[in-house]
Amino acid sequence: RLFVDSVLRSDRSVSDLLTADYTFLNERLAMLYGIENVKGSHFRQVSLADSARHGLLGKGAILMMTAYPNRTSPVLRGSFILEYIVGAPPATPPPGLDAFPEAEIGTAKARTVRDIMAKHRANPTCFACHGVMDPLGFALENFDATGHWRTRNEANSPIDASGAVPYGTTFDGVVGLRQVIVNQPDRFVPTLTEKLLTYALGRGVDY
Repeated sequence: RLFVDSVLRSDRSVSDLLTADYTFLNERLAMLYGIENVKGSHFRQVSLADSARHGLLGKGAILMMTAYPNRTSPVLRGSFILEYIVGAPPATPPPGLDAFPEAEIGTAKARTVRDIMAKHRANPTCFACHGVMDPLGFALENFDATGHWRTRNEANSPIDASGAVPYGTTFDGVVGLRQVIVNQPDRFVPTLTEKLLTYALGRGVDY
């Protein structure tokens, strides 16, 4: 909230919400970010040397909100990006779909979320949305369920955070995805404007 407030009240470019190289941290949150020189409980502005943390997509609050308590969710994260960043919310899933197959501890060989979702996307009905949504979410897979940076996933395999957007542009990880989005301001800026107007009016902006 302090970060968003700082961009709006300083009359900065709205693209800074995606690219700004600073945030607001106290000691506990700085530990999550891997920053060791922040002490005390009060929040203060801190520069971010790690470009993966720049902007909203690197913020712990966003990353934890779009994950489950026990694991990451490329679906939730991809859906968040589609709806709140690029203004193309996915369709409501059809009724009767099976839930994500959670493995029971000690009874099955660990599989990566990417492997499981690949099988899910093999269904043409599912692919229509997940073919767009999942690659965006996988770009954030280096962040675990609480937003802590990692290089290996739940199956102890190296994380593959590469992907592509529907029109073919490829990216690698959150830094690459962010650049793809920033290069298309006609998607993010109208989306932000609509969300702000919806908040101000207390209703949607449909006719």
